[in-house]
Amino acid sequence: MSFGIHINERPFDAEPRPGQCLRTYLRERGWFGVKKGCDAGDCGACTVHVDGRPVHSCLFPALRAAGRSVTTVEGLATDGELHPVQQKFLDAQGFQCGFCTAGYLMTTAALDDEQLGDLPRAFKGNLCRCTGYRAIEDAVRGVKHVEAPCAGAAVGRNLPAPAGPQVVTGTARYTFDIDVPGLLHMKLLRSPHPHARITAIDTAAALRVPGVHLVLTHHDAPERHYSSARHEHPTEDPDDTRLLDDTVRHAGQRVAAVVADSEAAAEEACRRVEVTYEVLPAVLDPEEAMLPGAPVVHAKDAGTARISRPQNNVVGEVHGETGSVEEGFAEADVVYEETFRTQRVQHASLETHGAVAWFEETDEGAERIVVRSSTQTPFLTRRALCALFDLPMEQVRVLAGRVGGGFGGKQEMIVEDIVVLAAMRLHRPVKLEYTRAEQFYGATTRHPFTVRVKAGARKNGTLTAIQLRVVSNTGAYGNHGPAVMFHSVGESLAVYRAPHKKADGYSVYTHAVPAGAFRGYGLGQVVFAMESVMDELARLLGMDPLAFRERNIIGPGEAMTGPGGEEEDLHIAGYGLDQCLAVVRDARRESAQPAPPGWLVGEGTALSMIATGPPGGHLADARIGLRADGTYDLAVGTAEFGNGTTTVHRQIAAGELAATVDRITVRQSDTDVVKHDTGAFGSTGTVVAGKATLRASRALAAKILDFAAEHLGAAREECRLDEDAVECRRRRVLLKELYAAARTAGQELAADGHFGGTPRSVAFNAQWFRLAVDPGTGEIRVLRSVHAADAGKVMNPMQCRGQIEGGIAQALGATLFENVRLNDRGEVTTTAFRQYRLPQYADIPRTEVHFMETSDAIGPLGAKSMSESPFNPVAPAFANALRDATGIRFTELPLTRDRVWLALDRRAGTAAG
Repeated sequence: MSFGIHINERPFDAEPRPGQCLRTYLRERGWFGVKKGCDAGDCGACTVHVDGRPVHSCLFPALRAAGRSVTTVEGLATDGELHPVQQKFLDAQGFQCGFCTAGYLMTTAALDDEQLGDLPRAFKGNLCRCTGYRAIEDAVRGVKHVEAPCAGAAVGRNLPAPAGPQVVTGTARYTFDIDVPGLLHMKLLRSPHPHARITAIDTAAALRVPGVHLVLTHHDAPERHYSSARHEHPTEDPDDTRLLDDTVRHAGQRVAAVVADSEAAAEEACRRVEVTYEVLPAVLDPEEAMLPGAPVVHAKDAGTARISRPQNNVVGEVHGETGSVEEGFAEADVVYEETFRTQRVQHASLETHGAVAWFEETDEGAERIVVRSSTQTPFLTRRALCALFDLPMEQVRVLAGRVGGGFGGKQEMIVEDIVVLAAMRLHRPVKLEYTRAEQFYGATTRHPFTVRVKAGARKNGTLTAIQLRVVSNTGAYGNHGPAVMFHSVGESLAVYRAPHKKADGYSVYTHAVPAGAFRGYGLGQVVFAMESVMDELARLLGMDPLAFRERNIIGPGEAMTGPGGEEEDLHIAGYGLDQCLAVVRDARRESAQPAPPGWLVGEGTALSMIATGPPGGHLADARIGLRADGTYDLAVGTAEFGNGTTTVHRQIAAGELAATVDRITVRQSDTDVVKHDTGAFGSTGTVVAGKATLRASRALAAKILDFAAEHLGAAREECRLDEDAVECRRRRVLLKELYAAARTAGQELAADGHFGGTPRSVAFNAQWFRLAVDPGTGEIRVLRSVHAADAGKVMNPMQCRGQIEGGIAQALGATLFENVRLNDRGEVTTTAFRQYRLPQYADIPRTEVHFMETSDAIGPLGAKSMSESPFNPVAPAFANALRDATGIRFTELPLTRDRVWLALDRRAGTAAG
């Protein structure tokens, strides 16, 4: 009996491979709307309908679909009309990166009225890392947020994402949503030891596995050392990484790579690679790692590798003081000192790391390698690949499709290097796609921090001194280690006025999974400690913690001093922190839902400041031109991964060109389209790349008007740009006619824009919670959540609100339960979502988001950044509310239910004793 299946009403009879799941069967037949997010039925991104019932296709055997009807997200629409659920998600913009959206659509489309009445239960099998879930709920409930486009009036309006129709129909193309002929598959063999030297490696048995083409080991890798971190200036990071090394420094480090016709053959070959290890002593604690006699993680030359003190495992350090903290503490009437600890957190973007590389012929007939990657930094990755393999820039093209989440985790080169090496060796297309487990032990995490804070204040509530000692565990490699540590003690100190400040910071190697860039870039860890201490100082003084902050925060025009003094290019170019705290004060006066009887109730506030871009320059180029049909082509380098930059760039261009956004086509995140772009990180998509787009659009508008005036024989000031034409002296010439005239005259109506990322401004955020705590179980309920954001001119309120809500949701996960756990051998033990515990729909409260009335003098059209900053004040505001409710200062994250209950029980036992 032959296998038969109907997919979206089309018959297929190809039999699945033994053990094949329905997800891979569908994707192999071009139904790319079915996504891979977890490999374990935890995230719901692969949801499809089988005979009308939703199933997780990664768990559903393809063989069981025989004789049945399967519907994917591509099959929801009928006769060219969107399914009502698809239209609702478009109207509410119920997505950001969109990688999870197909799963939510398929789940929602199958819900009955009873299930729609209980969405927390209905969505228990679906995860979203971007939105914070409010936008998804609004979509399900039929709430419409998008506005109709209007010529020229684009900025400040709720205009939809240009890729929205593709996202809801499953036709948006992410990294692996392409068909590459002759594709080979790579799998990695990883170290079981936290520290070992490879004394022998035998690949003979692996090469005998049918379908295996290549096995790569350290014998095949370039000798050159580099950093996986991507920055505009590579010298910001230590050169401590080799593509494949004969010394492994953490459990899970790649040891060998196998390339085969199938993933199954590559996995089998990995099992047959024989490796002999000389196991070496390992150190997992950063304080122990700095002690004399500790195992050295990188025995390299300090100057060559740019490692501060390799013999002490210190990759980078900062020591700075303004004034004299000793004098400041002597002047204080109260002094508070405490140590705080934050844990490892995984980015958990639903699209895992991965890349595919192939060769193509250029227009000039030369050959080059193309790398399609899930990356935030295509241009910097190209530059790093060229340096690593001694290739000229014109022989490498790097591009990103739509990226399924990033959060800083994809500001790395951890897959592209090994994929390119294999592709060059075989001259065949090669693909490497991480599993969810590999994301936990083979990618990066947020840096775990230990922060000691000492602060003093006078009786009148003014700060006299603040002192920090920060130890950051960067893991086995220093990618981002020094920069994260430097950043962590910058704005966290500068936001408060104190005449005496001191910081000592250490970024320390250990034999643990490497840390890297993560939303907030170190600020969240130190702000947790700083804002907790501000609350305790206020309590010692008998002051309202909010009033204490209002007395000590930096004001407009004041100098921002951190451990290194003032940063010359950093300015308060728009000030809204006072407004943020006023929002909190108003919220405290208003009522919230009542707590259950017998529960403890408390409220807490925290604030934060962040620079709108990294120091040292962040470069962006943009180019926009008039097309033959009278529309515009905008090319930018920055990537789209749910950060909304594509939408904002269209709005900026449309506003300058008096057009509607649908007349702006955007090409992006491809090294072919513009000269350079540092990347989509540091919250720069709007304030840096957007400024390049603004300059290019203004230049093009001027160029069009100049040409139109000359073409029509009119004065320049008599001409006005319209949606699809230029009007001069009551004469109206269509843009497509101007294009043709310019081409005849040998002119191109196009313009370039550039911004170097400096000077920079700052953004402010404040978070407030009212909580209830069950003293008998440790359960915590959020009664009310309020967030105030100084985003300058808000380019797209709907979209910016989504960014803030997503940041709050991610921060609540890190506050309450997320924790990448390691055992005493340095092995990551949380290798699946069900072990790691991501926030679900039922976990995240609705947050009231308030935008301040400010305009920034540096940002494009008055805008500030707002992608990372909402994350930072959430944990301390939550901890301060918990302190207010329980009387206990919790100093370690996450604030799990059992940790809260144990502290309450311990206190009760002490009182009873």
